[in-house]
Amino acid sequence: GTPRAGGKTARTPAVPAGNSRTPQANLPLPDRSGAISMSAPALAMAAPLPAWAAAKHVVADYIALTKPGIMSLLLTTTFCAMLIAERGLPPLWLVVVTLLGGVLASGGASVLNCYIDRDIDGEMSRTRNRAIVAGRVSPQAALIYGVVLSIAAVLMLGIWVNWLAAMLALAGNLFYVFIYTLWLKRSTPYNIVIGGAAGAAPPLVGWAAVTGDLTPLAWGLFLIVFAWTPPHFWALALLKQGEYTRAAVPMLPVVRGELETRRQILLYTVILAVGCLALTPFGLGWIYLVGAIVLNGLFLAYAVLLYRKPSKRAARQMFFYSLWYLAGIFAVAVIDRVLLG
Repeated sequence: GTPRAGGKTARTPAVPAGNSRTPQANLPLPDRSGAISMSAPALAMAAPLPAWAAAKHVVADYIALTKPGIMSLLLTTTFCAMLIAERGLPPLWLVVVTLLGGVLASGGASVLNCYIDRDIDGEMSRTRNRAIVAGRVSPQAALIYGVVLSIAAVLMLGIWVNWLAAMLALAGNLFYVFIYTLWLKRSTPYNIVIGGAAGAAPPLVGWAAVTGDLTPLAWGLFLIVFAWTPPHFWALALLKQGEYTRAAVPMLPVVRGELETRRQILLYTVILAVGCLALTPFGLGWIYLVGAIVLNGLFLAYAVLLYRKPSKRAARQMFFYSLWYLAGIFAVAVIDRVLLG
């Protein structure tokens, strides 16, 4: 021991066998000059992120606010509508500018949605880590970001494509932000039905970008996405019902119950199937017809299974198949128009 005041000695705590580290091993220690130095683990914890790493995290947060997953599906329908309208590949510059405009329009609407919904996003596990809720992006910065993206989309499409495409993109953006997010989402269990018009706008934008007008077939593509939206999102709502309840969002399963939700999913899947087949005389041929029968037959099978034998697994199958369905129905329409002219 070492001498202490009063002549007593201080006892040194025993160190367990096989362990040379003490609880103080990671604390600042004085060196020979008396200055305080840091142990290696403490230095590692205290060291700030390099500038490039910090910037990378900031960029990732701003990208995530645009909801790239949703955006990719919207861009798919935009691009397919362009191919269907052209009966082939439009000029590359037109495709690039239109899709970039779509990125800006979709991204701007999604950022504004995150800004408005920041109060309820914190109540749901799948959204509580969004950058605004977590405090990594300020609400003011997100608002400015979303508005700038939306304005840039309209200007890009209007100046380099045409103003019909630009106004359709603007209409979809405003409908999603003001009609769906601010009003319908928090006021009615049928928010998805009416709000689906916003997600159905991209095919109109793509068609207008190529032709400068809108034909019955263009509106038919719009209606496919419009009718597809309820079964897609209600299947997700069945999986996330508890979270919507905590967030006080009146999704159909929360307000009307699971049985009514399954009935509505089946109803809208039937409406979607009939609408897809009815689209054939408006410029589509037998390739599309065969593909539509197969794809809608599978969709109906999943909807019937969910209705008759409800389970989380059946709802999950319905949800994930709906993603493949939308891409598939547009793909067979493209193949039909390109191959059959």
